[in-house]
Amino acid sequence: MKQLRNVIDKVMRGLNAAAMAFLTLLVIWQVFTRYILNHPSTWSEELAAYMFAWVTVFGAAYVFGKREHMNIPVVVERFSPINQNSLQILAETLNLIFALTVMVYGGYEITKLTMGQMSSSLSLPMGYFYLCIPISGIFIALYSVLNIKDILDERKNIVEEEA
Repeated sequence: MKQLRNVIDKVMRGLNAAAMAFLTLLVIWQVFTRYILNHPSTWSEELAAYMFAWVTVFGAAYVFGKREHMNIPVVVERFSPINQNSLQILAETLNLIFALTVMVYGGYEITKLTMGQMSSSLSLPMGYFYLCIPISGIFIALYSVLNIKDILDERKNIVEEEA
């Protein structure tokens, strides 16, 4: 399972790095055309907005997989370690359900629905820009399963310590 997590982490880091590098180049091009050439590039502005969405959604999936998203553990810390573990499993299960239903299924449906609609400047199907949602949902679902496995492994250690 560690190897699978490492592969997914590498893929996510690669996707995020590539998307961020491309976004940076687009913004530099926008600034250059707007302020140096005095002729703003409309296509790059639209594409940068879509790339920002891709960077954000893929970055969120990566942070989710690392379990480094923001949380407020005040309530959870009041429970015993075994109950904290159970709450973590519940949270990961709810995240898995959300990722599969809203992001993967819903994202697929909105992607399919918008394939006939063209973007204004790029003349590309809008579905391509929404495709980041189901892809990110797949990564979050994979990470959720891996996180549940890790939490269950921690649970075994907690049970052994209490015995």
